[in-house]
Amino acid sequence: MNRLTKQLKTIPLLLLGLLLGLNAQAQQELTLKEALQYAVENSENLRKSRLDIDGGRYKTQEIRAQALPQISGNAGLTYNPIIGQLVVGDQSFQLGRKWNANAGVQLNQELFNQQVFTGLQAAKKSENYYNLSADLTEEQVIEQVANTYYQVLVNRQRLNVIDTNIKNVRVVEKIIGNQYANGLARKIDVDRIKVNLTNLQTQQEQTTNAVTQLENQLKFYMGMPVNTAINLPITELSAVTTLPALSDSVNISNRTEMKLMDVQRDLLVLQRKAYVAEYYPSLSLTGNLSYTGQSDKFDLFKSNSTAFWYDASAIGLSLRIPIFNGFATRSRVRQADVDIKKADEDRRQTSNSLNLAYENAKIQLKNSMVTINAQRENVVLAEEIYKSTQNNYNNGLAALTDLLDTENALTEAQNSYTQALLNYKIAEIQLIKSNGNIKSLLK
Repeated sequence: MNRLTKQLKTIPLLLLGLLLGLNAQAQQELTLKEALQYAVENSENLRKSRLDIDGGRYKTQEIRAQALPQISGNAGLTYNPIIGQLVVGDQSFQLGRKWNANAGVQLNQELFNQQVFTGLQAAKKSENYYNLSADLTEEQVIEQVANTYYQVLVNRQRLNVIDTNIKNVRVVEKIIGNQYANGLARKIDVDRIKVNLTNLQTQQEQTTNAVTQLENQLKFYMGMPVNTAINLPITELSAVTTLPALSDSVNISNRTEMKLMDVQRDLLVLQRKAYVAEYYPSLSLTGNLSYTGQSDKFDLFKSNSTAFWYDASAIGLSLRIPIFNGFATRSRVRQADVDIKKADEDRRQTSNSLNLAYENAKIQLKNSMVTINAQRENVVLAEEIYKSTQNNYNNGLAALTDLLDTENALTEAQNSYTQALLNYKIAEIQLIKSNGNIKSLLK
């Protein structure tokens, strides 16, 4: 049932992928949630981090194998042109025959080896490390896609502002052209409006290219083919009126970064433990079984062979006791101590960095909210001034310079408002991330 549910949940993502890939010319609306879901399923970085999880699991199996019985087989065929002699008193005896064949099986089982047991613990801990690394990569992809998504929206909004300004300037250009033809305007006014129009068209081209670059970057972060045409709903850049609830401090213990640092330290402790285990003796069980044949002729494997065959076996214990290795183990243990202390410092630094990011996000949210409210009113005021100045200019009560100045002021106010919205959204993402809830954007 769980598997079926998971498959059903995957169907919308597959359909989205098909819709986006069927026709690169047909634009598909892509909400932020859909973009994030697509990225989670298709990001190359995420796929590689999931492969690391598989690799870590296989690494555990490899180390676990060291604690299991090690069985090997062997076989050999030897020809002795000159056979050695055993001398006893004044007599000698031939040692073996010209042709020897043997086959056997050997067994080795670790009974006590602290290094192997510590390696098993480290391997299991490494699996947790790769899982956390995949979680962190997913969070980073979500943050990256969300930030770029809003940047695309803001630049598209800027492009809309420029398009509107171009339309307005063309209207003024037509009016001035008629006035100039009737001797009511100076040529310098005609030239000035042309310069303004050329500048706006240049900005339009630059902003269009910037939007295309950001869209390509967004698709790259998502793992989407770059030639896929997408359309982001403008409603995703919604107006902001109130601040979210902001706490004085944040609990960073549930942050993936901190969990990852803790696992890294645990691995360093286990590494030190493995070095200390070099002082311990190791005990293993050994056993072998062999079957050997000897003959003066190469008839070892014939049914009427003259070879002499015999078997042998042995079972024993092997004890290894380290005595002195030139203080190499002691040096490795001390190096491990240094690594653990460095990990503690890294953890403190990471903790401070995460708290700093949270405080900065709160400040940025407050600043952005103040700017949004101010620029929202500023845009309304600038629109009123522009319309009034345009009307006065049409009636010959205002100079062209005044009209152009008010138009520039309106453009600046509109761009400042959209920039404040972008700053707010990015700070909001940072705040959500600081609370350890970045994956909530997927819901």
